[in-house]
Amino acid sequence: MATSLSSVNEAPKSSHIFMVSFPGQGHINPLLRLARRLAHSGLFISFCAPESAGAIIRKTNTITDDVPTNCGRGTIRFEFFDDGTGDPYNLEAFMARLELVGREKLPQMIRKQEELGRPVSCVVNNPFIPWVCDVSDSLGIPCAMLWVQSCACFAAYYHYYHNLVPFPTEEAVDIRVEIPCLPVLEHDEFPSFLHPNSPYRVLSKAILGQFGNLSKTFCVLMDTFQELELETIEYMSKICRPIMTVGPLFKELGCASALRADFHVAERCTEWLDSKPGCSVVYVSFGSVVDLKQEQVDEIAHGLLESGVSFLWVLRPPHSLPEGFVDEVGERGRVVRWSPQEEVLAHPATACFLTHCGWNSTVEAMASGVPVVAFPQWGDQVTNAKFMVDVYKVGVRLCRGDAEGRIVTRDEVVRGLKAAISGPQAAEFREIAVKWKKSAEAAVAEGGSSSKNIQDFVDQVVRPRSLLD
Repeated sequence: MATSLSSVNEAPKSSHIFMVSFPGQGHINPLLRLARRLAHSGLFISFCAPESAGAIIRKTNTITDDVPTNCGRGTIRFEFFDDGTGDPYNLEAFMARLELVGREKLPQMIRKQEELGRPVSCVVNNPFIPWVCDVSDSLGIPCAMLWVQSCACFAAYYHYYHNLVPFPTEEAVDIRVEIPCLPVLEHDEFPSFLHPNSPYRVLSKAILGQFGNLSKTFCVLMDTFQELELETIEYMSKICRPIMTVGPLFKELGCASALRADFHVAERCTEWLDSKPGCSVVYVSFGSVVDLKQEQVDEIAHGLLESGVSFLWVLRPPHSLPEGFVDEVGERGRVVRWSPQEEVLAHPATACFLTHCGWNSTVEAMASGVPVVAFPQWGDQVTNAKFMVDVYKVGVRLCRGDAEGRIVTRDEVVRGLKAAISGPQAAEFREIAVKWKKSAEAAVAEGGSSSKNIQDFVDQVVRPRSLLD
């Protein structure tokens, strides 16, 4: 069922966007960043998520539920619902319960806003919760989706869902995937959730559910920038729904630091980085979800030790460091439980980023002009690594993800770090990364591609108009 924006006729003077997020940091952060952008344009934003995320957001910010906070020319209010998820480690039960409760609670919350004189003009959700589109459609409210991965991954899921090109099967697990406008992807380079051997099939089901509901959205907002994926964006906009690039969303405007949703408290790193020469520090982080084996952590530690480079390493419990590691490294290295990643990547001392290649980290690295040493594990990470190394040419790849089923050795870590920092291609990696940084900055600057798209989206919400089905 196609939606329109005719209901905007009844919108208050500040049109109301109701955002609903999956309770994962890689989902909440981009959506909240978009909320800040839209509020900065003068809109009234309701940011909604399960209570499991609400508890964290309250700790990170000084907010009161349902009390609007000024942000630029607009406002943001937070509202959370009891997800009743029980055991979050039982992913299938978690997802099913979240949908069951969400389908009941969201209509009540949205109707209440209308009773308060704040009718919702548009609903925006992110992947893993496709049922939000059903709720919006049932209420006759236009819906958009914020895609929090690359357009390349979006294309892969779309072609898989519609069976447009062959993908690996249980009978043929190693075939290549050939998607228009993308390089040929080996069996371990397309999003691994789609592989028949993936242990995360419940997540692929949730993501693919979003593609089943694309007809209920009037556009797809995407946390990328047009210059990075131009051909893919143009192609996918023609065969599915209009794609509006709005990233990199971490390049903030307005109330940039006022509202955040970090799941961990960042330790101060700036003073330590200030003490290091320019382009001399390796930043190491594998995000908030990837859980490496202790044996792999040990190999990375020894690789950092033997490389002789300075490093800042985000290492979360329960992982531990080899005995004597901290004493031997001394001031050459620092290990923290969490870091202010945007600040670290923007710091002139940072030379390269040893990363798991999650999309947030990928965009932040490229938009900061920092070369990478790619260490992907699963999901979209393997695709992002492929593109950063072979397409965007900003670094080297240490491994191909879980599909390899092996431990990356300390010698490989040393070679990868040296290749990115001082090897024959190091200067070229840095030069190309800086070019992508300039393109990202231009995209979000006034008059840039992402800036124009955000304004166009605001115009569509504020002023009634007919949209293409």
